Amino acid sequence: MSARRGEGQVRIIGGRWRNTRLSVPDLPGLRPTSDRVRETLFNWLAPKLAGARVLDLFAGSGALGLEAVSRGAASACLVEREPVLATRLREQVGRLGAQGEVEVVQEDALRWLARPAATRYDIAFIDPPFADGLWNQVLAALPAHLVGDAWLYVEAPPAALPQPGQEWQPHREGETREVRYALYRRAAATLTPP
Repeated sequence: MSARRGEGQVRIIGGRWRNTRLSVPDLPGLRPTSDRVRETLFNWLAPKLAGARVLDLFAGSGALGLEAVSRGAASACLVEREPVLATRLREQVGRLGAQGEVEVVQEDALRWLARPAATRYDIAFIDPPFADGLWNQVLAALPAHLVGDAWLYVEAPPAALPQPGQEWQPHREGETREVRYALYRRAAATLTPP
């Protein structure tokens, strides 16, 4: 699929859809995770991806969730509030023939998190529009949707990487000129049973 006029592209880096290009509308606040950062993140996650259930809470281009499924995750839920992006994500999922593995939900992330968890995810990607400042609200509501030993990826501006809380143990982190990013492991032993 070629990019439409006024659009960019990101590519899936590895796995069965390697080098597949995803078209990305030019919308305010949309900032797909760079190839370099995604490559680093998925190198960190490689041993954890097989069979994982993945949540991409601010899906945007879908690059994180689709990359995870491409590399062996069992499923991904892509939550995106912007109708244009949600429609584009459904098109991309259809083009990849991934309707059985990838669910696209057009919804505000905080409203989605306020619902009872239908699925508990093994890996969550949190990369909200930076200007919205949603990290603390999202990180407070997210644990109810995750398994006890989940992995959490957070991306933020260079000067302000949020701390997800005591139940999360830092695993790895990195930085570029544009973003800071970190991967955390949920410490199941510190949790009380539901």
